Amino acid sequence: MSKGSVVLAYSGGLDTSCILLWLKEQGYDVIAYLANIGQEEDFDAARKKAETLGAKKVFIEDLRSEFVQEFIWPSVQANAVYEDRYLLGTSIARPCIARRQVQIARREGAQYVSHGATGKGNDQVRFELSCYALYPEVQIIAPWRIPEFYTRFRGRTDLMEYAEKQGIPVPVTPKAPWSMDANLMHISYESGILENPKTHAPPDLYQMTKNPEDSPNEPDLLEIHFTKGVPVRVTHLKEGTSKETPLEIFCYLNEIGGKHGVGRIDIVENRFIGMKSRGIYETPGGTILLHAHLDIETFTMDREVRKIKQSLGIKFSELIYNGFWYSPECEFVRHCIDKSQENVEGRVQLSVFKGQVYILGRESPKSLYNEELVSMDVQGDYDPCDASGFIRINAVRLREHNRLQGAAQKKL
Repeated sequence: MSKGSVVLAYSGGLDTSCILLWLKEQGYDVIAYLANIGQEEDFDAARKKAETLGAKKVFIEDLRSEFVQEFIWPSVQANAVYEDRYLLGTSIARPCIARRQVQIARREGAQYVSHGATGKGNDQVRFELSCYALYPEVQIIAPWRIPEFYTRFRGRTDLMEYAEKQGIPVPVTPKAPWSMDANLMHISYESGILENPKTHAPPDLYQMTKNPEDSPNEPDLLEIHFTKGVPVRVTHLKEGTSKETPLEIFCYLNEIGGKHGVGRIDIVENRFIGMKSRGIYETPGGTILLHAHLDIETFTMDREVRKIKQSLGIKFSELIYNGFWYSPECEFVRHCIDKSQENVEGRVQLSVFKGQVYILGRESPKSLYNEELVSMDVQGDYDPCDASGFIRINAVRLREHNRLQGAAQKKL
């Protein structure tokens, strides 16, 4: 008798292929679900493999456009960066993947969902919090947290032996000595030889970006047009070509940024569950957009509003990283950030060259920049005498502080 249907987040790799068979051994009907979020994958081969392994059904879903519009764009609006450097490429993909997994589970009447995330990482939290938020009555099977599974499969060698016994096709080429996760937003590298934080990344590790030393000796000049904080057009200023759909825009920025080696970082970050981990990331398109959006935002947004919005961006980044995309607090923060972007409109011209993004100029019909007011050559609607009172009032606090400090020092 079947225990019921389970929708497995399936990649076609060794781990989830073994998990698919193991779930069948436990008596479940397995529905394999593979999300296309921009990774390089032979989806037809993955489908055939899942069917060969006995999946009841196989769903391969192209989520690239919704990933850009509904997840990457809000992150761009927020200037979302975790711990000052990480652009959250893996983190923002998880709620996109989990949402469709839950939709399939509901449609197919499956009461279980499963994934191949490890018991030490962030992804288990992100997947499961998303699933519980969207499908409260769902039951989750996390094999890497089930003793019967992780005591049987203590590592890759055990998985390989199991795969060979079960007739699961395994790679014939040696696996890279690190793990990798790729999507439209970025590629991440961790574990293996990278677990020693002193170990330098091998030159052949990077797949999305060129070494800046080997990149072209001529820059690419781009103009990015924003409306409500979202890029709506990218134009190559020398070639005169433009991209206008969200997916085309982001893929094109990845191409230009990758060509010039933009967006590489090597960091030690704090996982939600309490341990530090070392990760290497390359996020070319996202890095270009971060620079451009910061520039047009400062140009068009009130100073005090921006201070509040900056703090919301930090909170938003933490919520994404920790897996709370579908929480009420994240919905509230997203709404506030979206409100802040109403006047973030205009064009930013920039140069992409040798691993760097250089802002060249900007223009906006909603700019708060007043050239006459700020000019050193024209007085404009400003009386310099007013600055004297402004300075004296701000000095009151400083004078009092130093008067009291001086009195205290004399007593000593």
